[in-house]
Amino acid sequence: MKRGLLMGAFLISFLESAYALEVQGHRGARWMRPENTLPAFEYALQVGVNTLELDTLITKDKQVVVHHDPALNPDICLDPQGKKFTTQILIRSLTLKELKAYDCGSLVNPSFPQQVAQPKTPIPTLEEVFQMVEQSKLHTAKKVYFNIEIKIEEAHPEYSPSPEEFVKLVLAVVEKHNFMNRVILQSFDLRTLKVARQLEPKLPLSILIEDRPTEPGALVKLMKAYQAQILSPNYEWLTAQDVAEIHKMGGHVIPWTPNTKEHWQSMIDKGVDGIITDNPKELLDFLKR
Repeated sequence: MKRGLLMGAFLISFLESAYALEVQGHRGARWMRPENTLPAFEYALQVGVNTLELDTLITKDKQVVVHHDPALNPDICLDPQGKKFTTQILIRSLTLKELKAYDCGSLVNPSFPQQVAQPKTPIPTLEEVFQMVEQSKLHTAKKVYFNIEIKIEEAHPEYSPSPEEFVKLVLAVVEKHNFMNRVILQSFDLRTLKVARQLEPKLPLSILIEDRPTEPGALVKLMKAYQAQILSPNYEWLTAQDVAEIHKMGGHVIPWTPNTKEHWQSMIDKGVDGIITDNPKELLDFLKR
């Protein structure tokens, strides 16, 4: 597979970037808006990202929703009475109607104090994100792509359905909105990528990885074994040699989540193809310099 002949949405998105660097808004743009909410995705569209990065989970009644943690995060969500809660509430234990009663926009994430709260904002469904993009009059919305993470952990089967069911539910929503050519599927769970490749042979896949493998050449082996087009590693350990090795085998590298000018420049110097950031507006401004 030659670099430059990568299939599907990622290649198109990469080529359309005004800065020759894929800019992905992490969880929309959680630097400035509550993460994984419609206001966060709308803000990311307004500032001009190439791709909306988001996380998916499945409710008790098998609805695909956009949220990062398998349990509702008490730091960023309030209960249906508008109060703080302390018990663990799994997304998987709630129906969509029950989940929608929680407010995940009124609290400012303590890790991002500059966030602008969006009171009474519920967790959206994947379908609602797609509908927002379809209905948007912003020019960016007509060509934006979606990097969809399947949030699943093999060690915690109670968090989600099986990889097969999870991927099928997500892809059904994608197909309904005719967005298959604008989607990348990503996961830390390699079982998920294997299923996705079987179900959609042309779908661009991204391997998420947190810790550097100890075996030499392991990153390239992973890419080849799962027929992935993109490697998305933790930016903190990524080296120029890692990037060069992935490029040599025909892949692209999009690390997560550098948020400062110093780290952006470091990634650019290492030759990455894109950046997943919580702060896409400042990254885009940085690239205009």
